[in-house]
Amino acid sequence: MHERPREKMLDAGPERLSDAELLAVVFPTAARGAPNAVDQARAWLERFGSLRGLVDAPVRALRATPGIGAARAVAAQALGELARRYGQQRLARGMPLRTSAEVYRHCGERLAALRKEQFHVILLDGKNRPLKDVRVSEGTLTASLVHPREVFVPVIEESAAAIILVHNHPSGDPTPSAEDIAITHRLREVGELMGVRVLDHVIIGHGRYVSFSDEGL
Repeated sequence: MHERPREKMLDAGPERLSDAELLAVVFPTAARGAPNAVDQARAWLERFGSLRGLVDAPVRALRATPGIGAARAVAAQALGELARRYGQQRLARGMPLRTSAEVYRHCGERLAALRKEQFHVILLDGKNRPLKDVRVSEGTLTASLVHPREVFVPVIEESAAAIILVHNHPSGDPTPSAEDIAITHRLREVGELMGVRVLDHVIIGHGRYVSFSDEGL
């Protein structure tokens, strides 16, 4: 017998649940005619195309969906707004940035929603504590041109000891391109000349990311 979503979350953690199972935890009661809350959630996701499509849908469309109604429509929109605000929270000064997952939690939701590429640099002090998140450039739908000068001017201004590079792929696929690899190597070389550590380059996709450090790149 399969575990219920709530028990599965307690046993394995929320990251092991599918989108439908997470929705079933938030909306645990199935409407009349739905076999269970998970199947009901799957029907909602199929209707709106994705979790993002569901939480971004207008209230009128949500209310017209079987099993949602007015109260759940408002709750779904509140859920989406909470996710957006969580993703937009700035890194707290004084707390070191240790992993690529923390970088993704900081800016993944915000950058994944963009239709154009943006290249950001997170400036860190000598203990890897964030000083500032700087948007260096904004490119086209497919490419973002980054010059070392644009990256390292704010590094000098803030007296940063280390940096993390971050940019998004509007296609949703975070696989590094040849250009991504080349600019990363170039910026790392410049950083070495200046005595600034380039700790990682995190590429944001839709619901996932690639870390150069994690992948040994």
